[in-house]
Amino acid sequence: MYAVRPSSVLLTLLLAIPTSGLIVRIFMFQHDCGHNSMFRSHRLNAIVGAACSLVTLTPFAYWRRLHARHHGSWNNLDGRGIPADFFSDCLTVTEYQALSRMQKRIYRLTHHPALVHLVLPPVIFIVLYRLPFDTPASCRRERISVLLLNLSLVAFFVGLSLVFGFRTVMLVHLPALALAAIIGIWLFSVQHRFEDSQWSETADWNYNQAALHGASHLKLPRVLQWFSANIGLHHIHHLRPGIPNYRLQDCHDNCSSVTDVATVLTLRDAFRAPSYALWDADLRRMVPFPT
Repeated sequence: MYAVRPSSVLLTLLLAIPTSGLIVRIFMFQHDCGHNSMFRSHRLNAIVGAACSLVTLTPFAYWRRLHARHHGSWNNLDGRGIPADFFSDCLTVTEYQALSRMQKRIYRLTHHPALVHLVLPPVIFIVLYRLPFDTPASCRRERISVLLLNLSLVAFFVGLSLVFGFRTVMLVHLPALALAAIIGIWLFSVQHRFEDSQWSETADWNYNQAALHGASHLKLPRVLQWFSANIGLHHIHHLRPGIPNYRLQDCHDNCSSVTDVATVLTLRDAFRAPSYALWDADLRRMVPFPT
């Protein structure tokens, strides 16, 4: 992108598409490091996970703690409210109907797919992750790690700007980062909040059932599966988070008697998934907002 920038702005922007895919893939490596599954060594997982932060702009230690909370309560109606799960949480139909007219309008506005999937992701990864919000004061190392990442990013981008110019640096990095954030949040959301996704209260919540029926198998074309590092096999990931991305397909293929019960989403299904916003306990499925 830096090489073609002097001759073509359009080509530079077009290259942001595969670049964003590579950022998503690196984020998935960081994700696996957060589960200590990428390498055998915990120390190496921590080092590589922190290094990936320089590309993904995601503070490793902070994100790892929030993501661990997600893996303890996904699709649990009594475990909703975790900030990091905003993109997969939902209200029940009963809860939505109990809202006032104004509250319904606000909820629908704040959960509109255009806002949730296009506007918020870049803001979160580029801006909000620069602040250690939702980090307890006791997590001093985590707060320091966010600060150190910010200082490293400032040094990195200032150095690039001195060499290539600020406008060029923004043109090269900003579109790719924004698109990667949009893709990443979309992947996370549609693999938990789709029509056949099953939600339960704590008394009925079961880890294995939640993995196989509260997370989807998003079947992607081979090239997109590579860019997303097999995260479409999300049911396997939730069933056993210690399995690294490069083993997920093998596990799915060799344990088909277990894994075939998961809901399969095509790309077409996944693009429709954001419209399913409420859990209907009577129908036992996700439904769109009432018209």
